[in-house]
Amino acid sequence: MKAFLLLSLLACVLPMGQSEIFSRCELAQTLQQMGLDGYAGYSLANWVCTAFHESRFNTAATHYNNYDGSTDFGIFQINSRYWCQYGSQPSSNICGIQCSELLTNNIATDVACAKIVVTDSANGMGAWVAWRLYCQGQDLSQYVAGCNL
Repeated sequence: MKAFLLLSLLACVLPMGQSEIFSRCELAQTLQQMGLDGYAGYSLANWVCTAFHESRFNTAATHYNNYDGSTDFGIFQINSRYWCQYGSQPSSNICGIQCSELLTNNIATDVACAKIVVTDSANGMGAWVAWRLYCQGQDLSQYVAGCNL
């Protein structure tokens, strides 16, 4: 009985099923449904490539940046210094969101903020280092191949 009560209590306290690691095609289909294919002139393959190299398709991914104390969040690794608010850290919070909103399996907030990043940044997708290093100017067909889009 004690074990049942403890498990019941933990189920209420611990977040369950809030993050996800997408498959390549599952993410491609989701991003297409959310309007990223061709958004700001970038193909769907560019977005999938960026998500792969930024987070390995993990919605709960975070990365602390030693050089400036900021943190990157979510499937697109959106940075807390400019795009979202992380606690009391200084931030421009251009997307007007809490960074924790980028860590759930519902990536609608990630996509909405990514659309702001790509249009507000003078560099477009160049705002993502991973895109510049691994996706820009490359044949990206492998990122959407066989996905029934």
